[in-house]
Amino acid sequence: MSKMRRVTSKHVAEPQPETWSNCKVIGDQVWLSGMVSGHANDVIAGGDDMYEQSRIIFAKMAHMMEAAGGRMADIVKVTIFVTDIARREEVWRARAECFEGDFPCSTLVEVAALARPGLLVEIEAQAVLGAGV
Repeated sequence: MSKMRRVTSKHVAEPQPETWSNCKVIGDQVWLSGMVSGHANDVIAGGDDMYEQSRIIFAKMAHMMEAAGGRMADIVKVTIFVTDIARREEVWRARAECFEGDFPCSTLVEVAALARPGLLVEIEAQAVLGAGV
């Protein structure tokens, strides 16, 4: 049986100890926690721009996939949480810049709020290393 390993990237801030992991790998399967655009000094990266927040998140996911030994094409499924579903085209625009060909399965859900005020998007993913074409 494959051992679970935690994956980190110098490009993605790690959460506080004993809270969660950004990425876990077992064998060839990868799980990426819900990622947000980030913040510093109570300023949300990407501001009030859902496209920009999404673009930042997908870039973080690409870094995590690379650290896990894969690439964005290996992502099989994404779940996207947004605070305003009427703005979903902004997320789709960013997604189209990160994936090509046969896109991953996707779920889009509107939520009342995310972990911090000002966050508009959170995205989690599952992947299978080497599965992308």
